[in-house]
Amino acid sequence: MQIATPYLMFLGDVPDALAAKTAYGIKDWRPEWCIGQMRLPGCQADLGIPDLTLPEALAKGCRTLVVGVVNAGGVLPDHWVKEIVAAIEAGFDVASGLHVRLGAVPAIAEAAGKRGSKLHDVRHSSETFPTGKGTRRPGRRLLTVGTDCSVGKKYTTLALEKGMRDRGLDADFRATGQTGVFISGRGVAIDAVVADFISGAVETISPAAGPHHWDLIEGQGSLFHPSFAGVSLGLLHGAQPDAFVVCHEPTRTTMRGVSHPLPTIAEVIDLTVQLGRLTNPGIRAVGIAVNTQALAEGEARTLLDALAAEHGLPATDPVRFGVEGLVDRIVADFPEA
Repeated sequence: MQIATPYLMFLGDVPDALAAKTAYGIKDWRPEWCIGQMRLPGCQADLGIPDLTLPEALAKGCRTLVVGVVNAGGVLPDHWVKEIVAAIEAGFDVASGLHVRLGAVPAIAEAAGKRGSKLHDVRHSSETFPTGKGTRRPGRRLLTVGTDCSVGKKYTTLALEKGMRDRGLDADFRATGQTGVFISGRGVAIDAVVADFISGAVETISPAAGPHHWDLIEGQGSLFHPSFAGVSLGLLHGAQPDAFVVCHEPTRTTMRGVSHPLPTIAEVIDLTVQLGRLTNPGIRAVGIAVNTQALAEGEARTLLDALAAEHGLPATDPVRFGVEGLVDRIVADFPEA
């Protein structure tokens, strides 16, 4: 899925900022792509970028209208349809992360067919993928893994992309979730791929590369989560990572949505290495990323120091304290890359 940039962010008339969290994520990590926003009367979200009409956005080079909202059931409100049709008729492609397919709405499908505009349903890929082969391919790869879902794997991967590029390394973020696809402009929502083809899809989005190139692959779920471990395992085998970072949220006692206890970081490292060796015998942990948002700064730093000492790995909160230590470890462990 290749989404043309830059974007005009459509917020509709959402009631608060949380309802536009996809748009905020894109703006946070790819501000240069977010030229303007389009809001309807009553909208209570504001990305802090210019409000633009469709002609104004086209004049500024916008190519895709992004429906950057989330709601219960992932539905497209009826009164938004005419706005999307107007954008298509003006010459925009449209991308959405909602569950409902844009092409399933007759008025949108008809307008896109007449205008030749592309409709991107980020949760759904129209591409077919091969089964994974597990054959070693050139290039370097890093995967973020987790003690649970929603512990910061995407933000860690994006922070690493920036930190590694700032250090002069050749590194690219590879998206495996809907918001990540918007941020990168390409990728696949791996949890919507038929199970037999998950590893093959990851091989496709992270193909053979030069020996000094790093693909930084966004992790999903957890190998220990009873609901999502299948996705996590397919992603691990397809990524065949040389390196991985364990992501963790320290205040949880059970995993999200289930009653199972959170695994330890050591358990995640051991199982990731054991299972990851199937497609990369040299796989190794290079760091720990902790979401310390719920902790005071002093408490957060104490925890990170303790984890680093316990595991012999750099530990940081990538958003709060940066990723310099993680990049130092990657450079030290892979000097030839």
